Amino acid sequence: MFDSQEHSVAAPLTDTFGRRVSYLRLSVTDRCDLRCTYCMAEQMTFLPKKELLSLEELEQIADAFIRRGVTKIRITGGEPLVRRDIGDLFDRLGRRLGNGLEELTLTTNATLLTLHAARLYAAGVRRVNISLDTLTPETFKAVTRRGDLAQTLAGIAAAKTAGLKVKINTVALKNQNVHEIPEMISWAHDQGFDITLIEVMPLGLTGEDRYDQYIPLFEIRDRLEQQWTLTEESARFADAGPSRYVRVAQTGGRLGFITPLTNNFCAGCNRVRVTCTGRIYMCLGQDDHVDLRAALREASNPEMALDAALSRALLGKPEKHAFGIRARAESPALPRHMSVTGG
Repeated sequence: MFDSQEHSVAAPLTDTFGRRVSYLRLSVTDRCDLRCTYCMAEQMTFLPKKELLSLEELEQIADAFIRRGVTKIRITGGEPLVRRDIGDLFDRLGRRLGNGLEELTLTTNATLLTLHAARLYAAGVRRVNISLDTLTPETFKAVTRRGDLAQTLAGIAAAKTAGLKVKINTVALKNQNVHEIPEMISWAHDQGFDITLIEVMPLGLTGEDRYDQYIPLFEIRDRLEQQWTLTEESARFADAGPSRYVRVAQTGGRLGFITPLTNNFCAGCNRVRVTCTGRIYMCLGQDDHVDLRAALREASNPEMALDAALSRALLGKPEKHAFGIRARAESPALPRHMSVTGG
């Protein structure tokens, strides 16, 4: 059981390339209330609830990572806020802040933030990443296959009111939202939000051809630089994350680019992902994994078994991923959906 008065760190999680893992993305569900065309199929088969880790098991896994030097945990899904009693997990993990854990955050589509934003802030969450690909209601419904833009914007407003710092994540879609990206950047910066553009990632069959969705972000950046002045952020803003930031002179805001296909960002990778079933994936773009659920449920000493499993997992963390979108009707790089792995 976690002791808030005393926290000891075991050997840090370091892979065979010398990269130290300090960041965990922990999925709590594969379910989502939207069906975004680049992420999920319209008719999804979700995991049986019995296969999912309980909130107590998710807490145990988080503790195991904190003991090994992880200082940042992002709760993901699917849509994490559809998980029943998810507020309880945030309350529990929030007690680790200042005791090994430095930041607790989440990625969400904001549809349920009007219900959860205040509690998240009370639990210690200070930042949220919100997925938003358009400000046009018709396009929003087309991309999400069922969403209501007004509901998402209300959730974003609730997060801002609660005191949460918001970052908008926008997937660039060649035939759906590229023309309105400048408007989205201006809107986000006017709200005081950072915004990050993301290339389509070839994970799972979605019923759409990613070749028809994909546009390299350098093309979008070239277009933006025809109307705006983009200045690279100074080194003090750099971290081991995949986003490369610029400052937009005309808006005063920050703009990020995540380019898994056109500009590999793996050299400084400091993260791993754990699915809602307890599989640890050392790389989003690879399929190797280690089963942490077995360590929890089958070992006589779960704490020691988890520790050994984490050490074994880090030995398999690859140097880089192998994403690519090269031809129409090409099979995705991996069969599993992003919603299964956790964003």
